[in-house]
Amino acid sequence: MAHVVVGLGNPGPEYRATRHNVGQRVLDLLAQMLGKSWRRDGQAMVARGQWRGEAVALVKPLAFMNVSGPVVGQTLRRQGADPADLILVYDDIDLPLGTVRVRMKGSHGGHNGVRSVIETLGIQEIRRVKVGIGRPDRKDEVSNHVLAPFEPEELPVVDAAVAAAAERVLALIQGP
Repeated sequence: MAHVVVGLGNPGPEYRATRHNVGQRVLDLLAQMLGKSWRRDGQAMVARGQWRGEAVALVKPLAFMNVSGPVVGQTLRRQGADPADLILVYDDIDLPLGTVRVRMKGSHGGHNGVRSVIETLGIQEIRRVKVGIGRPDRKDEVSNHVLAPFEPEELPVVDAAVAAAAERVLALIQGP
């Protein structure tokens, strides 16, 4: 059974550099670390490999973030995996920029992509690696904030967080 690592984000080149797609940046780094390339598989881009003897499927849904749950469910079925094999990687507006946090379960915390996955799978016991993107000063700016690219001066912090998140994913795959 493979570990299925899903990077939440929005499809298309116009979203690639946005804050909301930082989870997919982590997966791009993991694919590079594993020496694997992306191939279309159903409604997702998938890169399959091994990490210290463990089978790994890296997955970037081709659905928009807020409706990615069905694609995650379909991908688990296609991989012959259970929700216990899933690791979600995504942005967290409630964490300061560059902070990386691992959670083994919990609510969606207001993140609509995570909400979609939880509703589809029917469980909250999902391993997660969250990457902080910071919160804007005003609530009405949230949508613009998550869909905006990082500022040039933020990129060194973001790159370090992406690397740290990739290491956390590999640690979860390796287990205790």
